[in-house]
Amino acid sequence: MLSEKNIAESLSVAQTNFYDETQISKGFFILKFNNETDDIQTFKREVGANFIQFHFCIKGSASFIFNEGNYTLPLQEENALLLYNPQRDLPLHITVSRNSWILTVLLPIEKFHSLFSAEANFITFLSDENKDRKYYKETHISPSMAVVLNQLMNYNLHPSVKPLYFKGKAYELLSLYFNRPADLDIEQCPFLADEDNVVKIKRAKQIVINNMAEPPTLQELADEINLPINKLKEGFKQIYGDSVFSFLFDYKMEVARQLLATGSHNVNEVGLKVGYSAASHFISAFKKKYGTTPKKYLMSLST
Repeated sequence: MLSEKNIAESLSVAQTNFYDETQISKGFFILKFNNETDDIQTFKREVGANFIQFHFCIKGSASFIFNEGNYTLPLQEENALLLYNPQRDLPLHITVSRNSWILTVLLPIEKFHSLFSAEANFITFLSDENKDRKYYKETHISPSMAVVLNQLMNYNLHPSVKPLYFKGKAYELLSLYFNRPADLDIEQCPFLADEDNVVKIKRAKQIVINNMAEPPTLQELADEINLPINKLKEGFKQIYGDSVFSFLFDYKMEVARQLLATGSHNVNEVGLKVGYSAASHFISAFKKKYGTTPKKYLMSLST
């Protein structure tokens, strides 16, 4: 088994635009993969059996390779993958598709357990019964998680505060990851067991995203996907962890933040693109989400 020291040293890989690794405390790492090329990029790193792995696909796709290529696990956009196997090392061997962003969090299971020790029964695989068993779970990235992931990917503050910033965001990300009603089990939920309903709810999400500037009402949305409005609200909450319009608000604010970061649009233009005809309403919404105004956010990008 690899020691924590071995992990800390990891493989001797030069930092590139594609890959960046930040150690935010002993044994606690954030890895960022940013493949903006037209080629598939491959990366390998040793990871010991005492580590739990969280992988988030922010955009594009990636594949994880195990057993010297005998087994491949794909990860698609807007999905997250949790891996833990106390019985054997799980080296990180990842292929990142073109124009894809992946963010990985690695930390020792002991440290992770200490964060949730009082809530071990809530986190299924932390219970005494399961603590020595391997665990795998793929889940959807919620809008609030997407905001944190994009903040980590687009970090542009002073290098001296990077470890502190990443540590805070990593804890926030884990909190949001586990902020799911009773860690919902699809087998225990009759609604989600109906594949047709799940398809309809996913279509509803795409409809509000495609029409974010002028979204339909809940009743119009329910009619379009052919579900009763109560089933729409219940199903959306179960799949995405939020109400339809809370989800849409988070999505619009993240789109606005990314548009501002490009420097190609002024505040009024961005507000209009995400559905605010009055600049004052957009500024108020942006401040509610990020705690600062769009103008001050723009100024922070140039410092």
